[in-house]
Amino acid sequence: MLLPGLWPAYYSKAKGCRVWDLDCNEYTDMSYMGMGSCILGYAVEEVDRVVKSTIDKGIMSTLNVPEEVELGKLLIKLHPWADMVRYARTGGEAMSIAVRIARAKTKKDKILFCGYHGWHDWYLSANLADKKSLDGHLLPGLSPLGVPRKLKGTTYPFNFNDTEGFLRLFKKHKNSLGAVILEPMRNVKPDVRFFKAIREVTQKNNIVLIVDEITAGWRLTIGGAHLIFNLTPDIAVFAKGMSNGYPMAAVLGKENIMEAAQSTFISSTYWTERIGPTAAIVTITILKRNNVPGYLIKIGQLIQDGWKYSALKYRVPIEISGMAPLGHFDFRHEKSMALKTLFTQCMLEKGFLASNAFYASYAHKEKEINAYLSAVDNTFQFISKVLSGGNPERFLKGPVCHSGFKRLA
Repeated sequence: MLLPGLWPAYYSKAKGCRVWDLDCNEYTDMSYMGMGSCILGYAVEEVDRVVKSTIDKGIMSTLNVPEEVELGKLLIKLHPWADMVRYARTGGEAMSIAVRIARAKTKKDKILFCGYHGWHDWYLSANLADKKSLDGHLLPGLSPLGVPRKLKGTTYPFNFNDTEGFLRLFKKHKNSLGAVILEPMRNVKPDVRFFKAIREVTQKNNIVLIVDEITAGWRLTIGGAHLIFNLTPDIAVFAKGMSNGYPMAAVLGKENIMEAAQSTFISSTYWTERIGPTAAIVTITILKRNNVPGYLIKIGQLIQDGWKYSALKYRVPIEISGMAPLGHFDFRHEKSMALKTLFTQCMLEKGFLASNAFYASYAHKEKEINAYLSAVDNTFQFISKVLSGGNPERFLKGPVCHSGFKRLA
C-alpha cells in the first residue's frame, strides 16, 4: 500500500516518532504511528514503566485484575450516558462483541452501517451481495471469500451525512434491524441533521445505536468524539489510542443494552490479562493531563496547512480531507497512485516514513514538523517538474502502490 519493494517492512527499534529498520537506518515516522495506536508516541517511558511494574506483579491468574474495575469507572465517568463496560484486546473483536450484544438485545439480525469496522464476518458480509458495497467505507476491494453465503442480506451500508439515503434504507429494513453502526467522524464533519435523524429513528424503533470510536476516539477530545457532536449512543467501542500501542479495547454501553451480554456467550482467556487495562489507565491519565487531543488538532492542522501551501506554490493538484489529527491528501490526477508512490519514495530518501496520510501523535514536536514540511515542499517542487514532463511512473524505482489490502508474498 505504500512503496512496494522499497518500504522497510520490519523494524528493530522505535522511540518517540523515530523508527530504525533492521539495517539500523533511522526514519522519522510521519505516517501512521502504528496504525494510529501510538497516540503518545513509541516506547513512552511513563507508560512502559507502569506496564513493566505490572509484569513483575503477574499479568494473569485465576482471579480477576482490579485494574479492569478502575478502568471501567474511568470510562464511565468520561461518558456519563454509559453504565457498563466489557473488554477485548482489538478493535475488530470489540466491534463483533457490540454487534452480538445488539442482536441479543433486539433479537433481530440486520445491521445498517456507515464507515470501516474491521474484518469480521458480520461486516464483510456486505460484499456478498455486491463486491463493491464497502468501497466507499475506507478501503476498496475487501474480499468476502470465506464469509458464509447465508450472511448475504444481513448488513447494508449507507453514506456518511446522507440523511435521506439512510432514512430510505432504514424504512426498508426497520422491522428486522438489530443495530445501526457509524463512525462519529473520519473524513468530513457530521451534519447535525444526520445524527439527529439517526438517533430519533433508532430510539423510536428500539434499535441499538453503536458508535465506532476506534479511530476517532481520544483524538478530538478526551473520550469519544461523539461527545463533542452531542450524539448519545447506546454503545460506544474504543481501541487503538486508548492504550498507546498495548492491545486493549472496550465496549461501553447503557445498562439495559449491555445486560443482553448475559444471555449469549462472549468470552476469552486473555480479556482478563492485566497489561491492557494498566496501559489504558496510564495512557488516559497522560491524555488528560497534557490535553493531548488539543495538541493533536493543532499539529494536524499545521501539517494540512503545509500540504496546501506547498501544493498551491508548485501547482500540484491535491485534495485534502480528514479530521485534523488524522489528515490525508489525494492527488487529483489520472496517475494519482503513481504520484502517491513517488511522493513516498522521495520522502523515504529524505529519511521520512511518509505517505499521503498523517496520524498525529504527542511525540511529533516542532523539530520533526518543520523538517517534514520542508521535505514535503521539496518533494512537491520535484513532482511539479515531473508533471510538466509527462509520465511520473518513469521516476519510480519499483511498482506503483495499490489502494487496498493485498499481500505481496
